[in-house]
Amino acid sequence: MKKFNTTVVCVPSKHYMVDLSDKVAEIKKLVDDGKYFTINRARQYGKTTTLSLLEKALADEYYVVFMDFQDYGDDTFRNADSFCRDFSCDFCSLLEEKIDKSNSKLEASIQSVVEAAENMDIELRLFTMFRGLKKVWDNSDKPIVLFIDEVDSATNNQLFIDFLSGLRSHYLKREKNSDYKTFQSVILAGVTDVKHLKSKIREEANTKENSPWNIAADFTIDMSLSASGIKGMLDEYEADHHTGMDTEDIAAQIRDYTNGYPFLVSRICELIDTKVSKTMPMSKAWTRDGIDEAIKLILAENNTLFQSLTKNLNNFTNLKEAIRSILMEGTKLAWNPDQKEIIQMQMYGLIRNDHNTVKVANRIFETRLYNLFLSDEELKQNVFSREGELARNQFVTDGKLNMRMILERFRDTYTEVCGPLVDRFKEKDGRELFLLYLKPIINGTGNYYIEAQTRDQTRTDVIVDYLGQQYIIELKIWRGESYNSDGEKQISEYLDYFNLTTGYMLSFNFNKKKVTGMKRVEIRDKVLFEVTV
Repeated sequence: MKKFNTTVVCVPSKHYMVDLSDKVAEIKKLVDDGKYFTINRARQYGKTTTLSLLEKALADEYYVVFMDFQDYGDDTFRNADSFCRDFSCDFCSLLEEKIDKSNSKLEASIQSVVEAAENMDIELRLFTMFRGLKKVWDNSDKPIVLFIDEVDSATNNQLFIDFLSGLRSHYLKREKNSDYKTFQSVILAGVTDVKHLKSKIREEANTKENSPWNIAADFTIDMSLSASGIKGMLDEYEADHHTGMDTEDIAAQIRDYTNGYPFLVSRICELIDTKVSKTMPMSKAWTRDGIDEAIKLILAENNTLFQSLTKNLNNFTNLKEAIRSILMEGTKLAWNPDQKEIIQMQMYGLIRNDHNTVKVANRIFETRLYNLFLSDEELKQNVFSREGELARNQFVTDGKLNMRMILERFRDTYTEVCGPLVDRFKEKDGRELFLLYLKPIINGTGNYYIEAQTRDQTRTDVIVDYLGQQYIIELKIWRGESYNSDGEKQISEYLDYFNLTTGYMLSFNFNKKKVTGMKRVEIRDKVLFEVTV
């Protein structure tokens, strides 16, 4: 029986996975056209799995040499001699497994490269290594395609940049003379773009953008997983397990949480299959309730993906503060392709370009960042977090949150701690303090997230999932009765989307004649409970 997989390369015969044949076909066109390019995507974004499938798709027409720089130690990049020896032996060993043994000239060329690499009486240089490879290219009965996975292992090494320069030199010779033989295509795969490798090694302004990989074609193929692709994977699972799930609906929900990030898609499914289904019937596990439980488990994990994101975020303190401002204050940051920190954080998978505005890559990352930023405040012994923790047992009855009481107690705490609202108050103050109060109440049992479409300077919708129940809370600053009526209508429409009949509003009112407290508002078949601070 197949399994969901998040640890190694996905294999179609062993694992439930999204069909990548269309993406592989698109990449094959680049290879057929003789393009050199880089697949630089965030960690655990399906690069190695895609290359493995591509290798099989190319096997009839090409000799594919699939190398992995993770296999190389630091000593490989110590000098040109050690690199040439290790690369030559590795390349020839992998190629030897693929070739037609009846091609004696190719066999002899490969053997010649190996003998040179094993001869310790001579010092190898890149030039002499490429001269040996040229004989291999010339005598091969099929074009040779080179894959190099995990090129990040060569980060900060000038020798690798010189190696790329050699590849570039032979590529340009082929461009000038179509009869000239070199690698048909070279594909580098990793997180880091080669231009960034270059800039890390040479900081001088006149060399930073002079990358030897300027011959590379743009790789614009979308490697995120679509809702229809996820549905296809779930259809296969459903055919095996007969859970009764609505695969189209579940696929849409998973896509909504992950924005198609391959690891997160597979991890949600894996957790539902292996853990959530042990705590509830399989038929319920593959519903919104099961997805919520899986998300809760993911957010509690200290996996390598989250570790990498946090480390990279801490390396860019200015951008970290900007993202905090985006999430907590609803500010907008324009996308600037010339801003190094923005491009690098996109490269690491944390942010994306959404209509020329910086956005966090997906809802799971957003919630993880909210938790990180709120934890920073909790460590400072924030009074709102402490009060929420102390009162948490009062807010749950028969497994359901008493959201009305939570809002009323938050209002009391705010009034007691902060006093009357003042002009310097910003909506982000209310947003952050309410989340600090809410987080310990639902922590370990429920999830929350901020609806991105309403995260601006006028209103914020907080969606809470708690033991299968959803609660919609709109946070806003009072801007008059007319504006308030519009807000009530908007949240009513939003409740329709979630098939809910009850919603909540938390208004921060500067009017000195305001009436604080809670009121009940009925709009058609909806009931809103509005608390005014």
